[in-house]
Amino acid sequence: METRSKELFERAKVHIPGGVNSPVRAFKAVGRTPRFIQSAKGSRIWDVDGNEYIDYVCSWGPGILGHAHPRVIEKVKEACGQGLTYGAPTEKEVQLAELIAEMIPSMEVSRLVSSGTEAVMSAVRVARGYTRRNKIIKFRGCYHGHSDSLLVKAGSGALTTSVPDSAGVPSDDTKNTLIAEYNNPESVEALFQANPEEIAAVIVEPVAANMGVVLPQKGFLSFLRNITKKYGALLIFDEVITGFRLALGGAQEYFHVTPDLTTLGKIVGGGMPIGAYGGKREIMQMVSPDGPVYQAGTLSGNPIATTAGIETLKILKEDPAIYQRLEKKAEKIADAAREAAGNHIQVCQIGSLLSVFFTCREVWDYDSAASSDLNLYADYFGYLLDHGIYTAPSQFEAMFLSDAHTEEDMEHTCQVIREGLCSLDF
Repeated sequence: METRSKELFERAKVHIPGGVNSPVRAFKAVGRTPRFIQSAKGSRIWDVDGNEYIDYVCSWGPGILGHAHPRVIEKVKEACGQGLTYGAPTEKEVQLAELIAEMIPSMEVSRLVSSGTEAVMSAVRVARGYTRRNKIIKFRGCYHGHSDSLLVKAGSGALTTSVPDSAGVPSDDTKNTLIAEYNNPESVEALFQANPEEIAAVIVEPVAANMGVVLPQKGFLSFLRNITKKYGALLIFDEVITGFRLALGGAQEYFHVTPDLTTLGKIVGGGMPIGAYGGKREIMQMVSPDGPVYQAGTLSGNPIATTAGIETLKILKEDPAIYQRLEKKAEKIADAAREAAGNHIQVCQIGSLLSVFFTCREVWDYDSAASSDLNLYADYFGYLLDHGIYTAPSQFEAMFLSDAHTEEDMEHTCQVIREGLCSLDF
């Protein structure tokens, strides 16, 4: 039943573009009506029609502890009683910066912002200011938010809607953005050889998660570290998704590769809107008021968001075994899918992130990810949704696990996935 969701969607389309405030939520790629969510707790969400789902979107990543974790909620309620925003420094900003530096040592100095997009935009500006160079290398299919200079050959919602380049972005804004192929060192080398003294930075999702989950091949991230050093460019890890999800220290801890700058979002805010960027002190001293790179924000370091972030990171720090639990859960789902569909699908999984691709090709880059049969994915998504499993309404997004998912949740989910895959006409 989705009567109320349909009514709300029609109302929303009158005053909100497409009826949603972020494109993938429209369910257009899967031919369904979006579910309007009313509440969430633990591993479950409930829509306005009273339907209950086991949630594997987890707000696109922040919900590593599950929804409405009691410790986080308690701290946020307490903080709300002290005022929502001050536009002035708080002790909580200091505490969160200290936690970030402790857990991700490469982020010796960091600046809080209000979103992942803002964090990436600012990190790129710092890289350009520090190196006094203009060009940036990004990878086809990697998504780094919707700032103009990086919204080219993007993934995520842009890939979902088959519009990888946005209208309204002047060509002048992207002329300094160079495109390489993910997991293809030769494509990166060629760009450096053609622009040896012009490239300020390489920015990469260390695990691509916006063309579906695509893992870095062995040695790829180390190659990026080495070639950026060789040519005097910076390496930026966009860890908005992988930060605190693959490990306490993010993908850079997981892969033992240290970038110059890192961007964070999602988990660092514990479910509240926040972002952060940071790196070595000598680089971050470029940021105003210490240096000439200007960046500001009225709600940066918001006391409610920092409260949620601090408590979430404390919980993760207290119980690092969470990462082993999450990986076992994700492996269980991946194994169930592979057993049910064999070589008709490819499952990419790392830590608590995974994607099922409906292709026989091994998925390592944009082209292989894009070879997935979107109609089969839509049928698969619909079967799961109709049987109480809420996953990403797009082939090109990740499935997220949380610590709140129980063994009973996993058993039921695996059974539904097996049935759903067996129902498809490959």
